[in-house]
Amino acid sequence: MKNVLKHSRKGILMVIMMTTLLSFANEVSIFNIENETNRTSLPFNYVSPGNLLSIKDSNGVILHKEVIQTTDVFSTGFDLTMLPNGAYMFEVDKGLEISVIPFSVKSGLVLFNKEKEAIFYKPHTRVEGSVVYINKLALDGEPLKIHIYSTTPGSEGLLFSETIENTTSIQRVYRLKGLSSGSHKIVFHSEGREYVKHI
Repeated sequence: MKNVLKHSRKGILMVIMMTTLLSFANEVSIFNIENETNRTSLPFNYVSPGNLLSIKDSNGVILHKEVIQTTDVFSTGFDLTMLPNGAYMFEVDKGLEISVIPFSVKSGLVLFNKEKEAIFYKPHTRVEGSVVYINKLALDGEPLKIHIYSTTPGSEGLLFSETIENTTSIQRVYRLKGLSSGSHKIVFHSEGREYVKHI
């Protein structure tokens, strides 16, 4: 009779231990599955090696940045549900254009705003001798403000400023006296964004 009780206790103890182990195994398995289902996979088309992918918050603070190494289509996954409630955006800087995909997070739910996806065209600057060529695509006729500064160690002075608007193809040529490497700075403002070029 003592042996029966002894073996029964061992059996009950083994059942309790197995139940405990199985419950821990289920918790780990469920966590992994949830983690996989929460990942958002985004394909980005027409990319090139060297393009830059960023995730920014509504204040423009960069939360994630990576250099794209592939050509044509780039796809990556993120667990965006861990972000605090708020507005965010993906940005893909492709050299002369920036593609923006806005999204928001609310209580772990990620919502993409397809209507607000946008492409911003950056100004292109080329220098030949003392001549600076500026080109920018402005499909909606959005204005471009240009400020050209002369920079010397410890100071900078505004040389020229203009706003160009109501044209879809902006083209300007400036001759800058005393142009040498790093002696001038051009600041562009367009569509709420600022671009700076040192020449």
